[in-house]
Amino acid sequence: MKNAVEPLLEWYLENKRDLPWREDKDPYHVWISEIMLQQTRIEAVKKYYLRFMEKIPNIEALSKINEDQLLKLWEGLGYYSRARNLKKAAMKIMTDYNGLFPTTYQDILSLPGIGEYTAGAIRSISFNQKEVAIDGNVMRVYGRVTNQDLDISDQKTKKNIGLEIKKILPKKSGDFNQAIMELGETICIPNAMPKCSICPLQNICLAYKYHRELEIPRKVRKKDKKEENLTIFLLVCNDYVALKKRTDGLLKNMWEFPNIEKFLTIEQAKEYFPKSLSIQNAITNTHIFTHKKWNMKSYIIKLKEKSIEYEWVKMKDIEENYAIPTAFKPFLEYLRDLNKNSLL
Repeated sequence: MKNAVEPLLEWYLENKRDLPWREDKDPYHVWISEIMLQQTRIEAVKKYYLRFMEKIPNIEALSKINEDQLLKLWEGLGYYSRARNLKKAAMKIMTDYNGLFPTTYQDILSLPGIGEYTAGAIRSISFNQKEVAIDGNVMRVYGRVTNQDLDISDQKTKKNIGLEIKKILPKKSGDFNQAIMELGETICIPNAMPKCSICPLQNICLAYKYHRELEIPRKVRKKDKKEENLTIFLLVCNDYVALKKRTDGLLKNMWEFPNIEKFLTIEQAKEYFPKSLSIQNAITNTHIFTHKKWNMKSYIIKLKEKSIEYEWVKMKDIEENYAIPTAFKPFLEYLRDLNKNSLL
């Protein structure tokens, strides 16, 4: 891998993508972008990052923002605990570090929501310190260049690669970390034929030499996702729609449509709302989380009076002020279409 350093840096200097968080090395900008990029594609992150920075330009603003407003800005990115941890970390920075982003590895690592990879990325990019930042892209490139049949889901693999990469880190460790990640994202890609013909490491890549590009890293069979069935109640009263806030578990503190964790027939649904003016079948949707799958069916239920156990809001207010998880977005779109056509 030591022979990869110079070619990678030269390639990165000439080919790095023009991304908004690369305009400077401000640790706040690097931090927010790295958290957003977890589990989310770069192209999808750009608009969220720019909107986030417009509304929350610094650590102090992040520490003070209302959680509902924060989650609304995060709406669509998923994994909402990331957003909550951002605020917790900002509050800790304001309290413990006088509002200045910490500079030592251990202090950065102590912030809520920041793990070894993110701490290494921030410290190397923002503070020009020789820290490794090992993610799936880095492990894949390393495995292919060295022709090692690695299980990249194993934490021992990650640790060992980190130790090896640290031996070859150049002074520009931030550029090197970004270069190897960029290579993994754009050329040495997963789940498809890598673009070896334009790879700056082609001449030293042993997987390419022995035609093992698609064999590395080793594929580990994923566990089957747990399935849950939900019935969604789309409750309407005049021009108001019912929402409620999740109090715990998955999507905690996010707004959702009232629901129950089992499938109900239309007759069973009527038993929950005996005073309803009408109840009709609505749409179905399936949403897949990392470790779980939701199968959802819904009923649109018109009520004469608003129940006090729910938050009753107008459609335009949902758009502006309420963060609705992606799992429930199809039901919101369904209601929006009905409302647009005066069918509610």
